[in-house]
Amino acid sequence: MTSPTATGHPPAPAEAPDRAARRVTEEAALRIRRGIVGMAAGRQGAHLGGSLSCADILAVLYFDVLDLPGDSFVLSKGHAAPALYAALAARGLLDAAELDGYASPGSRLFGHPSRGLPGVEFATGSLGHGLALGCGLALAGQLRRDTGERVFVLMGDGELQEGSVWESLMFAGHRRLSRLTAIVDRNGLQQAAATEGSVSLEPLGDRLRSFGWEVRETDGHDHTALRTALATPSGSGRPVAVVARTVKGRGIPFLERRVASHYVTLSPALHRRALAALRAAGQVAR
Repeated sequence: MTSPTATGHPPAPAEAPDRAARRVTEEAALRIRRGIVGMAAGRQGAHLGGSLSCADILAVLYFDVLDLPGDSFVLSKGHAAPALYAALAARGLLDAAELDGYASPGSRLFGHPSRGLPGVEFATGSLGHGLALGCGLALAGQLRRDTGERVFVLMGDGELQEGSVWESLMFAGHRRLSRLTAIVDRNGLQQAAATEGSVSLEPLGDRLRSFGWEVRETDGHDHTALRTALATPSGSGRPVAVVARTVKGRGIPFLERRVASHYVTLSPALHRRALAALRAAGQVAR
């Protein structure tokens, strides 16, 4: 029988471990989004839409999947640096106070990530190069016969229009780099237009399979689905491609699915409005 508390009421049941873990990841995603929005409210503005679209992916990676410091993560879509910085701060790898100086003179938080930051192994942002770097890391592990460490590369979908990406996809499939996981932030929008109106990528899953990859397509905002897609090692001995269907500007209704969200400087009024939207989303999540 449960003993009553001092108020005479039985204590609340303990939260199930899996639910508690989900809560941690949900709160991390909200902290990441708040950090992104705060950086976009600075004088320099920020790549807001594509940072918000990958916030859930980064929350799941940094709080549920990455085995640090062993695993490697490469942010190939380097313009989403605000999302990475906010994730590093949420994980305790970066002082959260640094986010306030984003892109300011003297700050080490540039518009694209640079080496020297904890958790950042490569300077990225010249699109089309990140997957090749991931291939190099995965190949080195394969040659060392290291079966433990994994390599994760996050790419934008517009980035897939770079030929170097497909060279890397072909190479990884040929070498069966099974410790490599490429994640496509498939929000459907690039800097000035929809991806399908620029250079069509669909059927993306079939194209990736044809290059020798094990493909997993998932909702990029569903933490449970993401956790399954990212945490599960290759079951085929091939590299894994996770196509995460996302919404550009996710979490800020007045920016969602808008090309104009690509790079934004939020006014004080819009900053308050964005934070109010995130607070409301947090209450719904609870």
